[in-house]
Amino acid sequence: MTRTKAYLAFYLRHPEIHWAFLGHMVSRNGGWNMTDLKGEFLTKLLSEKERNLFFRFLERGNWLIFQDVYPQFLLYEESLKKNRPLFYLLPQLKVSIFMEAIWNYFWRARDTHIHCVGLVINEQSYLEKRVIQNPYYQKEVLNKIEFHLQDLLSLNQILFPAEGNHFKGQTLYQFQSLHERILFGKKLYAVLFKNQEFNIQALEWAKRNPHTGSRKDYWPHLFNSVNEGVAGITYPLRLKSCQIHNDAKRFYSPKMEVAWKNVSQPAAEPGDWFQGDIRVVDYLEDDIEMMDGEIKKEYCKTLERLEIAAFAKKAIHVLEE
Repeated sequence: MTRTKAYLAFYLRHPEIHWAFLGHMVSRNGGWNMTDLKGEFLTKLLSEKERNLFFRFLERGNWLIFQDVYPQFLLYEESLKKNRPLFYLLPQLKVSIFMEAIWNYFWRARDTHIHCVGLVINEQSYLEKRVIQNPYYQKEVLNKIEFHLQDLLSLNQILFPAEGNHFKGQTLYQFQSLHERILFGKKLYAVLFKNQEFNIQALEWAKRNPHTGSRKDYWPHLFNSVNEGVAGITYPLRLKSCQIHNDAKRFYSPKMEVAWKNVSQPAAEPGDWFQGDIRVVDYLEDDIEMMDGEIKKEYCKTLERLEIAAFAKKAIHVLEE
């Protein structure tokens, strides 16, 4: 919660740092994925052990990115105060040498696109060995129940709510591919920043709606942070085309403070991901046009699949009893 809030606060102070707003919106999605694990559907579909493992996986990634990127932001602020670039200090903060080059270029050229995409490259590459290729998470999360990541957790769908009760987003189809995650980040950046009208609407929504971790933040007609259901009672299917019919109960989506306790993280694994492969700079090309980002229908289908799967699992459990 604190990290997500910090990204937005920094962006409001320094709107030239586009990644701060992109990071804020993606971090909101991370929070929603975390609380989903204690919400209406996944408590029926995953065991407690599986849900705890997924949470640890999500929390580790979220924490790692923040502890890498936020010191960079603070050093940028200090550089502005001193009126001279201090990015030679980045290696002392264990930040990749790649970012020293990106920040120094941004200081001179003020190229917001290259700077934001550079941060996308850096953060996804930073996670690659520490989380995605980490043997523990490979065994216990990614390989063991990978299909849950796609079909149940909706980790592959990132939503950007906006004023006017609508949202845009993108879907990632190869979560374990570093290349695909970097391209995905570029697409998300295009959705959020290349349509100026939507950018303004999304920022206004973010300012007006503090992040609670509950999906009620953006769709209170579907979700509630208070459980409206009654224990032991199985409700018929309620959802059709992202509307709850027949005045049925809304789906439970708890706030973060209710769902999970604070977690202490061990120190980040040492090492610089950038080992001189200059092909990585190809990603910096501004080669993605403005994207529509229409994702509502796809997301609604995901919710319908979740509800049907949870209903079926509950029905089977009742029959077995």
